[in-house]
Amino acid sequence: MSDKKQLSGWKKFLYSMTKAHDLASEEEIMTDHDYDGIKELDNVLPPWWKYGFYITIAIGIFYYVQVFTNSEEYSQEKEYAAEVEKGKQEVEAYKAANPELFKLDITLLTDEASLAAGKQSFDTYCVACHMADGGGGIGPNLTDDQWILGGGMENILKTLNEGGRAGKGMISWKNTFDNDQLQQLASYVISLNGTTPANPKAAEGDITWSKQ
Repeated sequence: MSDKKQLSGWKKFLYSMTKAHDLASEEEIMTDHDYDGIKELDNVLPPWWKYGFYITIAIGIFYYVQVFTNSEEYSQEKEYAAEVEKGKQEVEAYKAANPELFKLDITLLTDEASLAAGKQSFDTYCVACHMADGGGGIGPNLTDDQWILGGGMENILKTLNEGGRAGKGMISWKNTFDNDQLQQLASYVISLNGTTPANPKAAEGDITWSKQ
């Protein structure tokens, strides 16, 4: 087959898919619509567009039939639950493979630099609920010996990392602070225990703990 015939065949295919008119033949499809000198052509919808539209309709019908007649096999709820379970398993596998990334250091920090860093985090994120001196507002008083979820580094770190009571407690801060920052913040919170705030909130919680 010659290159000329190949080109001619390709042009024929393009025309069959577009039904495009040459500029020289536009007069044949010119309408009498005239908008400030702009005239309108009566072009047909391109066959490629119509075929795509028909295929979309066919796929839609097939999907509708599959979803509503085979609900057990094509259940979005089951598919979602399976994906969530798969995600949880992947997270747990990653934690098991990288324990050093998730283990919190429960060593109490007492050096000035660490406490200053913890105070900066506290002043930025915690004062809205606990007040600047830790006396409590929306959140509980951090200076007394009564704790809702337990005092001490281990309990405070766990609360900061996982959040407080469901539905009414503090949010989890693990996506805001890294492990070192959580350790610094917990150490600063402990440093507030036993201090005297300006307007202390009444003690809350049944767990007694003091740094003394």
